[in-house]
Formats: sequence, C-alpha cells, structure tokens
Amino acid sequence: MPDHPVEVTAAELAERTILRKDLVADTRAFIDTKIPGSEGKINYPLIGPGVSENAEQVIPITAPHGFNLGAAAMPAGVTNNLHLHFTAEVFVCMAGEWLFRWGADGRDGTLTVRPGDVISIPTWVFRGFTSVGSDDAFLFTVLGRDRSGGLIWAPSVLAKAAEHGLFLTADNRLVETEPGVFPCGVELKRPLTEEQLAALPRVGVDEMRHRLAAPADLRWSAAPFLDSRLETGGAELAAVIGYGVTEDRDQAPRLADPHGFSLAKLRAAPGRGVSTHRIQESQVLIVTSGRWRITLNRSNPVSTEIGPYDTVSIPVGAWRRFESVGEEPGEAVVVTGGDGRARLEWDPSVVAAAREHGMVIDPNGYVADASFLHLT
Repeated sequence: MPDHPVEVTAAELAERTILRKDLVADTRAFIDTKIPGSEGKINYPLIGPGVSENAEQVIPITAPHGFNLGAAAMPAGVTNNLHLHFTAEVFVCMAGEWLFRWGADGRDGTLTVRPGDVISIPTWVFRGFTSVGSDDAFLFTVLGRDRSGGLIWAPSVLAKAAEHGLFLTADNRLVETEPGVFPCGVELKRPLTEEQLAALPRVGVDEMRHRLAAPADLRWSAAPFLDSRLETGGAELAAVIGYGVTEDRDQAPRLADPHGFSLAKLRAAPGRGVSTHRIQESQVLIVTSGRWRITLNRSNPVSTEIGPYDTVSIPVGAWRRFESVGEEPGEAVVVTGGDGRARLEWDPSVVAAAREHGMVIDPNGYVADASFLHLT
C-alpha cells in the first residue's frame, strides 16, 4: 500500500463528526412535499448533495466520498412517492416500520422494513415507501457515486405535484408557483411515456427479499480481522454489501453486485474493537447502538465519541482505531468507498502482536495461521 501520510486535526475530526442533534432538517427536498399524505417528510443531508431537488439544503460534509449519505424521518402515515434512481440506493432502518412498494405503478410487490434491516433497491426500478409504524421512524440512506443523476418521478407524482404548484425543471431544480399555474421560461422534466415505463425492469418479491438483510439473515464472522485475538481487537463483522474490509477468506456478502461502496455491520463488546489500521478508501461509521470511540492518527492522536444515529467520516489514508466504550455492546454500520475489497494496512505493532498469537495476513490479504507461511 502506498504511503500517504495523513494527520487529522481535532478541528477536522469535529467537522467530520455529525451528531444527530446537529442535523438540519430539509422539508422541501423533493417535488412531492405538498402532495396530501407526503407533507410530513423530513430529509437530512449528511455527506454530499444526494438527490435533493432543493438548492438551499444544508450539507454538513461536501467532500467527495464516492457515495452520498442522507437520512429520512417520517411520522406514521406519511408517504414517499414513487421514483427511480440511476445509482444504488440502500436504506438502513433505525426506527419505525416502513412499507416499501415498487414497480411503475407500485404494484410489483411490497415488503416491510423494520429496525436493524438493510435493503438495497435495484437501480432503474420505481420505488416508494410509507411509514406504517411509530412516529419516530428513521432511515439512513446511502446512494452510490458522487453524482447520482437525480431522480425520475412516476408520471402520476409529477401530475399531483403540479396541482399544488410544484414543478421540476429538466436539470432537477424545484420551481414553485400558485396551485395549477405552470411556470414560464423554464424547461420542465417530461414524464415517462407508457412505452418507456413498459421497458423498465421488473423485480419479483423473492428477488427483493434477497436484497433485504434482516438481523436474522446476517452471517457474522468472529474473526474478520488480523487483530481478532488481541485485546485491542475482537470486533465481529457481517458483510452485507460487497466484500469491503473483511479479512476472513470464508466470508461472503449477502449482495455482491456493484454499488459504488461496500456496507458491513460491526459489533464489539465493551472495551473491544478494531486496532490501529488504515485504508486508501473513504469510510463512514454510523452508530446503531452503544457508544464508540474513534481515534485517528498514530502520533498526535485525536478522538471523538459517538452514540446512536451519530456519524463520523474518516479521511482516506488516515490511521484509525475503533473501540466500543459504552456499558452495552456497540454496533455500527461501516460504509467504505469502492466496489472492490479494501486492503487494510495494520500498524506494525498490531502485526507483531498478531504474529505472536499465530496470526498473519496471507499474500491474498486474508487472515491465516502463521504456521502455514514463512514470512520474513
């Protein structure tokens, strides 16, 4: 791995730490926010512009990551209307219950998404969802690529929005008028024709269910990293999308199709975690339970502690350590940029300690029994 010395200052780490309490709500992110039943939608941009159609949204982190991160909160009964994406869209459910539907008319199938679930909706497929549980319903959303190309709304959504004075320009900007009055001097987004709708892919319920990873579907590795036997290590990993950071050669993700990022779940008992290492990809940690301390740099270390719904973005090439520090076990979602494996470079002290415990990294980048290899 090439040496790219990166030292993160305390100020930069603070800027890259997004606490739930500091999120800025965007209630005008999309064209459907005035359609009856959708008025209560709240979107939160976190990293990158996402697919918001509101030019005035407040984005905490604008640096390119290779993916975008946002969130949605919707009281019970509120609906997000049918639309499609050109790049991956993955939902991480934190609270509430969500009824997802898909297809050009929303009738190809439905699935209910519950806390702990992760679902990846295929590209070029219309999708929508309704909050059907509690009023505290909350989803994180990860979108593939830095530039996602905006949305295509179902023709019925564009028509209903126009009745309430909301229009979308050809370059994905919201224009608001009096209800029923069409804007002048701008080119508006054209609805898809019946022929175009018929040409879109169809997805069955069984296929979509495979793209939903419920907690019971996860396959946790108890030894996903070189440091699994060390006091500073011991974290477990479940690969959900892509191979990502796992060093367990027997671990396979639930979904392996390219998303532009990998997504895994990480958990650790109090005091355990992942020892000092670095990667050459962007990475984001989203806490789902417990509390985590993230420490960056080998010299001049800086740390932040985050809890549920909090997020930290780690710069490419920065040395990092993750530690579960709450009274209860910690769990987090780890999003790593890129479609391929992310090769970890461990601090030399970790490599030496692991070898004393009989563990090394083989030439293919996976953990192996040291007795099988002669390494100099």
